[in-house]
This record gives sequence, structure tokens and C-alpha cells, in this order.
Amino acid sequence: MRNQALHARRAPRGFTLLEMVIVLGIIAMILGGSIFMMRGIGDAAKMKQVDADFKSLASALEMYKLNAGSYPTTAQGLRALAEKPSGAPVPRVWVQTMSRVPTDPWNQPYGYRFPGKKRANEFEITSKGPDGMDNTGDDRSSQEE
Repeated sequence: MRNQALHARRAPRGFTLLEMVIVLGIIAMILGGSIFMMRGIGDAAKMKQVDADFKSLASALEMYKLNAGSYPTTAQGLRALAEKPSGAPVPRVWVQTMSRVPTDPWNQPYGYRFPGKKRANEFEITSKGPDGMDNTGDDRSSQEE
């Protein structure tokens, strides 16, 4: 009976400070690794947004061509989708196909040219990419394969 009384008085008191520090260190390492692994997700999402914008703008440009008879000129640009062009060639029938022209995920205007660089019979929509500068490796084009 005396042994049982001794064990009853020595009830476990919880975790020691060393155990708590080890557990917190492990949690910090897991969180740090997770944050490090997720840093590229935002960039990938922005590239997907550029692709989605290219498709949306391409659809609006096709509607423009159906109404006007041709794509807007490079000088008229993508603004022709939201505002009736005043410069030549003025479209024979103009219908607003977009309420506003979107900017790319880096808050820069999309570029437009017709004819395109790679395929002269098609329009080309471009984005300057994350660095915001023309003719660099991160530029995107609707005519890329």
C-alpha cells in the first residue's frame, strides 16, 4: 500500500520545457518549408491569368471582326473593343465587345498588333511579363505555341 501511495503522489506533470521547445522547433521547420514551397504558386497563377485574358481578348476580337469586317489595326489597338475607333479604317458596323480592356496581372496594358510577328494573317496580343519591359525573356505572346 505504501508503494501505491507513493505512485499516486507522483502524478505526471505534463511536458517538460525541453519537449515543448523540440515540438515548436519541428512545427517551425514544417511551416518554413511549406511557405518556401508555396512562393511560386502566385507567379504560376498570374501566368494562367494571362492565358485566360488572351482567350477573352481573342474572343472579343473575333466578334469585332464579324461586325467590322476586319480586325482593328495596330494603331487602333485593343481600345477599339471598348471605344469606337475614330481613325481610319472606321468600322462599317461597330459594336462594343468589352466594357473595358483588362490590364495584365502586373498592371500593365496588353500590347496588340495586326498583323502578328509570327503569323501575319492573325492578330497578336502581348504581355511584357513580370519585369514590365519589352523584348525580355518573360514576355508572353498569344502566338506562342
